[in-house]
Amino acid sequence: MNGHSGDRALIQIVDAALVETARKSGEWLVCRPGCSQCCVGVFSINQLDAARLKAGLADLEKLDPERAQRIRKRARHFVKRLSPIFPGDLVTGILSDDPGAFAEFAASEIGDTEPCPVLDSETGTCELYDSRPMTCRVFGPPIRSENGLGVCELCFHGAAEEQIAACEMKVDPDDLEIQLNEEVENSTGVRGDTIVAFCVL
Repeated sequence: MNGHSGDRALIQIVDAALVETARKSGEWLVCRPGCSQCCVGVFSINQLDAARLKAGLADLEKLDPERAQRIRKRARHFVKRLSPIFPGDLVTGILSDDPGAFAEFAASEIGDTEPCPVLDSETGTCELYDSRPMTCRVFGPPIRSENGLGVCELCFHGAAEEQIAACEMKVDPDDLEIQLNEEVENSTGVRGDTIVAFCVL
């Protein structure tokens, strides 16, 4: 998937949008290496993200097998701790279609406090940064959803609502991610969202 031209194009679009948003945001956007608050707690990812993570781990396996093995070990521990309350299939890692079940899972004491298995706790950085999911790529800047304009609680302190809105990040205006995710689901036969841990076991 790292070599998939459509995914590379999507990443370029999102990364360019982030650069522009960071330029507009200036010091209000405090995201930096070592700031890993957004790497704690479970979140769902689609099959496009899953394929990208798997490819990234396979690449790391060739370059640094020990690091790859540490990620796999953390993922196994992660799944073991979360399995009693996981709202989905423990064999495939596919989440239930019930959004309420996932919300309850994510808000649970374990789900809300468990670090991502791809996070290096010593450096506070992502070990598969170039292959990270879209959620990770866009967390921090102002992003519009059905709930309004959301922003990381660590960013934009002292900014007025209009100033925050002026820095809004337009993530994927042509919905390329939806199209690419459908292609991955059709080609693999695996449908539905999952979590990071199941992709790097």
